[in-house]
Amino acid sequence: MSAHVPRPDLRAGRGAPENRTPTRFNLNAREADGDWLDAREELDGGPPPLRTTVTVEHPRTIIARNQSPDIGFDRSINPYRGCEHGCIYCFARPTHAFHDLSPGLDFETKLYAKPNAAALLRNELGKPGYVCRPMALGTNTDPYQPIEGKWRITRSVLEVLAETRHAFTITTKSDRVLRDVDIISAMAKQRMANVALSVTSLSPDISRTLEPRAPAARKRLAAVRKLVDAGVPCTVAIAPVVPQVTDHELEAIVEAAAEAGASGVFYLPVRLPHEVAPLFRAWLDEHYPDRARKVMATIQAMRGGKDNDPNWFSRMRGQGAWAELLRTRFEIAAKKHGFPKDKRPLRTDLFEPPQGPQLRLL
Repeated sequence: MSAHVPRPDLRAGRGAPENRTPTRFNLNAREADGDWLDAREELDGGPPPLRTTVTVEHPRTIIARNQSPDIGFDRSINPYRGCEHGCIYCFARPTHAFHDLSPGLDFETKLYAKPNAAALLRNELGKPGYVCRPMALGTNTDPYQPIEGKWRITRSVLEVLAETRHAFTITTKSDRVLRDVDIISAMAKQRMANVALSVTSLSPDISRTLEPRAPAARKRLAAVRKLVDAGVPCTVAIAPVVPQVTDHELEAIVEAAAEAGASGVFYLPVRLPHEVAPLFRAWLDEHYPDRARKVMATIQAMRGGKDNDPNWFSRMRGQGAWAELLRTRFEIAAKKHGFPKDKRPLRTDLFEPPQGPQLRLL
């Protein structure tokens, strides 16, 4: 059993139990433009809740490219940097170190928004020689975190993708995706859109600390049903699976996905890159001190004896007996509920480049 360490940074309703100063990068901070007041009521005693601030970011491009052979997309858009959902395991946390901010509580409370994302996208899609392949949204931070309700950047991006008939995928932990069901459904009917809802745990008690500001699993599964009813292919992502904490729910989540009408399901073992590993260890010590060592021992057994395995392919599935057990359990459950192994590809042949200042000559 791990000894409990007092953590002065700990805040109710937040995921990271501490706010370590980043040490890998040293970049200047940017000016903040307004803030979003924490709606949680102050608790008696203890430190006050943290306010969420939003900083306007002005990138020169919006499409991020990758050449990773173990990822099923080669381009993505992230309307926001940082994420208020506060998932302790989020592999995007280290990106906040680029701004001399902590991957801990700063990642959850000091957010960046890119309001010119749609304009940048229109410009990039209109460049000569652009070749259409599915655009992925939600691959880094959640495009439907709470501030999307005010900023609506994700919707503006979808509007450009719909206008140009550009295929896209969405990955989210939020039922807020239903706000854009009009666009998503219309594109899905032309086989140009699909959505993945991540469901990590069906237990409110586990979710309350694991991903404290993400909508409840029941809301996400209800969103799956509504999307399916609207004609949208919808996958349930059991991502990540945390051994000794959520792995016992694997079969139950697969069953829940089937009952919600999902067209597919997949899982990913937890990853702990860079600053995520010490944050996750601190989280275990705070919330699961009785099994902290056992959890980390199991993760290391799946990661070649380390906290994290950055190697292509193995990082997505793990290795060793524990990883093989998860794979076998998942495959049996998926087969039982009739989930296919492969998903239907999206159409990219309908793409129409955006019109410039003058209409194109016919």
